[in-house]
Amino acid sequence: MTTTPPPTSAAAPARVLPVLVIAQFAGTSLWFAVNAVMPDLQRAFGWPATAVGTLTSTLQTGFIAGTLFFALLAIADRFPARAVFLVCTLAGAACTVGAWATISHYGALLAWRFASGFFLAGIYPVGMKIASQWFPRGLGPALGMLIGALILGSASAHALRAIGGDTLPWQSIMIGVAVLVAAGGILLYAALPEPPHAVARVSTLQWRALATIGTDARVRSSVLGYFGHMWELYTMWVLVPMVLATRLEGLALSWTAFAVLGGGAIGCVVGGALAPRWGSARVAGTQLAISGLCCLLAPWLIQATDVLFYAWLLLWGITVSGDSPQFSALTARNAPPHAVGSVLTLTNSIGFAISSLSIVLFVQLSEHMPLGWLITGLAIGPALGLWALRPLWRERA
Repeated sequence: MTTTPPPTSAAAPARVLPVLVIAQFAGTSLWFAVNAVMPDLQRAFGWPATAVGTLTSTLQTGFIAGTLFFALLAIADRFPARAVFLVCTLAGAACTVGAWATISHYGALLAWRFASGFFLAGIYPVGMKIASQWFPRGLGPALGMLIGALILGSASAHALRAIGGDTLPWQSIMIGVAVLVAAGGILLYAALPEPPHAVARVSTLQWRALATIGTDARVRSSVLGYFGHMWELYTMWVLVPMVLATRLEGLALSWTAFAVLGGGAIGCVVGGALAPRWGSARVAGTQLAISGLCCLLAPWLIQATDVLFYAWLLLWGITVSGDSPQFSALTARNAPPHAVGSVLTLTNSIGFAISSLSIVLFVQLSEHMPLGWLITGLAIGPALGLWALRPLWRERA
């Protein structure tokens, strides 16, 4: 197999990054489409409070299955990435419409959310692969923008809920998300060509390349750091509305949830801007340490004055997501060039398996433990992630 040199970041037309950012924002709005309308669904159908955790973990399980399928069959490295992104956004939009049409049947909703997670495997990791092809020398800042868009996209359903207030029914929110997801895929496919000097697509499965997750010390360091980050991230996203519900309700809760969760975009963008000077490992490690400290301080800050309470949540929201682009940048930079898409996808698969386990565990424990003390358990992930990052931190990678 022959390869050609990847393009420099200067070779990318000015429209590439904005299109990638907008498409990623739109495509990943699929993630929490149901979570934002759960209060309405629980009132309408009498579902228990734990339903939000079950639905979230079901989507995560679908994502795990999808990423395993995409990684083991090297889908993102065997087929044009733009086409994979388009097909998966259209399929994800169709799943959201299917969920809307059968929403009163809880079992059907679980099936649709599993399918949504499966197709997200062709949106989130594939978007990162496209970015790595266009911006190999400026990947930290580019992924900072891209995953910042993912964070906003994931939180956008809460914003739709808040904007619509009591006048916008949950049905309209779900259809709106479906339209947004499909539009993102069409935009990326229509507005971007294939990268001019992308690495040649593979024709066989890349088992040896996938094995670098465990055999290559530099890839292993960033991947294990990412796994620690994933223990905390999405469980925090599930728990934040519960924390806010101790003080807020209705539109105020929706807007504040969007601000806290969407604040992660700030961490992604600022971290991306600092990466060329500090190194991606130090940016990721610093944010991971701050978010871990936020977990440890939860028992005291959850009962603090409003100023400290909301400042804590905002800082946590910014840093819990802000390290994610740099973990992906480190892994993409050190993975075999011809298998970047598959390595990123397999890493996502394992990371989301950890996340799914964490969500189920903490949602169940939330019925038996005070939220503040429960949240301290999330600090295990950042602590292990910081330990794993030590080799890359010393290298200033």
